[in-house]
Parts: sequence; structure tokens; C-alpha cells
Amino acid sequence: MNGEKRVLLSGMQPTGTGALHLGNYMGALRKWVQLQHEYEMFCFVADWHSLTTRFQETEKIAEAGRQVAADFIASGLDPSQCAIFLQSHVPEHAELHLLLSMITPIGWVERVPTFKEKRDLLSERGEGDESVSYGLLGYPVLQTADILVYRANSVPVGRDQAAHLEISRELARRFNRLYGNVFPEPQALIGEDSGSVMGLDGRKMSKSYGNAIYLSDTPEMISDKVRNAFTTPAKMRKTDPGVPEQCAVCQLRRLADPHGYMVSWEEDRAGERGCMQNKKELTEMLVEWLRPIRERRTALLENTGELDEVLRQGAEKARIRAAETMKLVRNAMHF
Repeated sequence: MNGEKRVLLSGMQPTGTGALHLGNYMGALRKWVQLQHEYEMFCFVADWHSLTTRFQETEKIAEAGRQVAADFIASGLDPSQCAIFLQSHVPEHAELHLLLSMITPIGWVERVPTFKEKRDLLSERGEGDESVSYGLLGYPVLQTADILVYRANSVPVGRDQAAHLEISRELARRFNRLYGNVFPEPQALIGEDSGSVMGLDGRKMSKSYGNAIYLSDTPEMISDKVRNAFTTPAKMRKTDPGVPEQCAVCQLRRLADPHGYMVSWEEDRAGERGCMQNKKELTEMLVEWLRPIRERRTALLENTGELDEVLRQGAEKARIRAAETMKLVRNAMHF
């Protein structure tokens, strides 16, 4: 590439209130912070994607998107190193989505696991067929447009998401075969799965389970959550042996103290420490670990001008690259 940095595209969809949790941080954000120095990186908040299941909550999506953007920056993404922006601020995503949808066989999107999962979830909620939209079915095509509009070489994904990138690769190949070589085939950068972060109840950390520690949580909120966290069921007394692999408190300590957690784990296994000691120490670790992130995001959300300027500049940078791509696309398709 003549000495140019390879291009990387990353993004997250705002769900719920938008605030991100430790699973998001450990599974994605932490790696993105490292990658921004190695790639020309475009990092976006996928607010249009939220419409696939939240089209009746548009007033909530805008604020949720700002929360995600604040967490991006507070976690270490540097606007001088990567473009941080809202998907809806770069209309080229929508134009490429339209053009790609014209060459996408319907069978390709029907077989994507994400569509089936979200359709079943809507059904479980008791929502009717009208909730399963054309946009939900076409979600993988919009996702492909998000990637290809920057001619991204790489996309960081969790281990359980790598298969979802295959339709983007297939569509890049199909477009190139029909119209000429415009798009590189995006490669998956396999990272940690956010599902590997255990939630407070022993299941994977997830907003939908209500078992998460959020980057925005205050010390009081962290203390309350950890106090009620899941520990080894058979450990009734301090001297009972624990099973740290099955203990949410021990698993979270492993994240907060990656170099020293084994000592506490062995003490727990030997019945030399109690659950209350574990919880007290974990609370102290999490409060200090998350303090700079929480303070930075609070400042960003209080000073809306700074955040708005970051998003404006990020969208401006993104549109330069996206406009170059769409010129290539239109020429290839003779428009």
C-alpha cells in the first residue's frame, strides 16, 4: 500500500441507555485503543443499526449514541488518532447499502444467524410480525456497507462473531466480479469474546441480563453490585474451599488484577480467605480502575460542545474516505 497504513473499521451499536460495560471494554474497546496506533482507524457508533429493533424509540437512540461515543473516548480512543463519529452523520453508508442490496441474493441474508436470533427474540417478547422489518433482514448488508465504504482491510471481531463477517467478504467478491475490483476483502481480527467476561450473576456479562458493571458506575453503585455478586455456592464459611473459576467475584478480580489474582485465587481455593474479603478488595480495585474512565466520560457529557466537535470532525474525516469510495463505486457501476 505504498507505505500507507492499512484501514480498520470498528463500531458498536447503542443498546439500552448506551452506556458500555466491562464486557464491552475487555472484549473490544481495550483492543481498539491499541489498534488505533497501527491502522488508519474509523470507529463509529452504529445508530442506524439500532432502528432494526428500536424504530419506535428514536428519541432514545440519539442520547444512547452520545453515551457510547463518550465511552469510546474515555476508554482511550484518541480523536487525533482515529475518526470517531455517528453512522448517521455519514450518508454514504446508506447509499452504498442501497446499491449493495440490489446485488445481494435473498438467501444470503436469510441464512445469517443474527437475523434468526433477533427475530426469535422479538417473538419471545410477544411482538408481532410487524416488528420483523425489512431493515432487520437487511442488517448484514448495511453492516457490509459500513465496512466496505472505507475499503477496510480489517475488522476486529469477537471469536463468536467471525462468521458474521463472511457475508461482507462474499459481497465484496460479488461486487468486484460484477463491476471491477473496487473493494478489498475485509479480514477478521479475532479478539477476545466479550461473553468471556462473567457477569455478577455467574452468566456472561450482558445488559439484557442486568448483571453488568458499567464504565459509568459510581463507587456506590459498584459497591452495591459487588456486595450482591455470585460466589461459589458451596462456600458457606471462610474455611470452605472455593472454586474461583465459577465465582463471579474471583473472575472479575482476574480482570482488575491480571498480574496478581492467582495469589487470591489459591487462598480462596484453600479456604484461607472469605467471600466478604474478596468482595471488599474487588470493589476497591474496580473503583480505582474505572475512576479515570468515569471522570473523563462525565466531563465529556457535561461539556457537550467538546463531544459534538469530536463527532463532527470524525464524520468529516470519515466522509472524505467514504466519498472517495462512492466515486469509485459509481464509476464502476456506470452511474
